[in-house]
Amino acid sequence: MQIRKLWPVLVLVVPALWPPVPLIHPARAAPVAADPQGDAALGRAFRDRTSNIQVEGQGEVTRILPDDQDGSRHQRFLLRLRSGQSLLVVHNIDLAPRVASLRERDGVQFHGEYVWNEKGGVIHWTHRDPAGRHEAGWLKHKDRIYQ
Repeated sequence: MQIRKLWPVLVLVVPALWPPVPLIHPARAAPVAADPQGDAALGRAFRDRTSNIQVEGQGEVTRILPDDQDGSRHQRFLLRLRSGQSLLVVHNIDLAPRVASLRERDGVQFHGEYVWNEKGGVIHWTHRDPAGRHEAGWLKHKDRIYQ
């Protein structure tokens, strides 16, 4: 008998206290940021001329550059962050697979080491360290991780 009296209250109160479940159609879902603070951290590193720090972020490919063939081979491309900062990504393709389907205007998430330069900076170490002494990095393109 007590439950019957409380039922209308429970029907109204419990949904209000329960966390809402987002109902987003997959085709309209916003891209998930690799690190919402990535742009700010990279902006500070550029402003302060900081190098050799692990960073994570995402950007849009603005230009595909020729591979660097000197020493270890590196795939190279430019990314533009939402903040407008440009980054040169140098991805070691002797240690990690090439991002073969990469095109201008594609989104790329990254985790690697930032090195300052006057043009915005460089991201490298986007792969595993075979010696195990350096933190592993990665690139993510079209839901595939390249490491």
